Amino acid sequence: MKLNELSDNAGAAKKQKRKARGPGSGKGKTAGRGIKGQKSRSGVSIGGYEGGQMPLYRRLPKRGFTKPNQKHYAVVNLGLIQKFIDAGKLDIKADITEDAIIAAGLTKGKLDGIRVLSKGALTSKVTLIVTGASASAIEAVAQLGGSLTVAAPHAAAAE
Repeated sequence: MKLNELSDNAGAAKKQKRKARGPGSGKGKTAGRGIKGQKSRSGVSIGGYEGGQMPLYRRLPKRGFTKPNQKHYAVVNLGLIQKFIDAGKLDIKADITEDAIIAAGLTKGKLDGIRVLSKGALTSKVTLIVTGASASAIEAVAQLGGSLTVAAPHAAAAE
């Protein structure tokens, strides 16, 4: 095969419709914009405008509240931890800390900390040290004789 023999598959590249190029093009004269009016002109942005009427987004009441300093945790499930232990990416002899979880590739980053949830089955006795955990995850680890320590978030976040 040579460079001059390369081509797209049949029907892969569709030619773009050229607007305002005469009546024979099918999109001549007004280029599919209709006749006159604000929307036929260029440079128009009338997103929520309703012709002077109070727009819907201003007529409806505001609801709810977004906490400005809320915490976002990276979530790790017990089943996934067990999968990484079986694959040899996590060492159960040593404490499994947040840094060890990130190094193993369980999560990309820890955000405001790592929270362990009890989805999936854990079969190994482990010692976990994380920022947060659900009550059922703590119970599941304790049943196997392991321990799940919920450490305070890192010192920088506490200040």
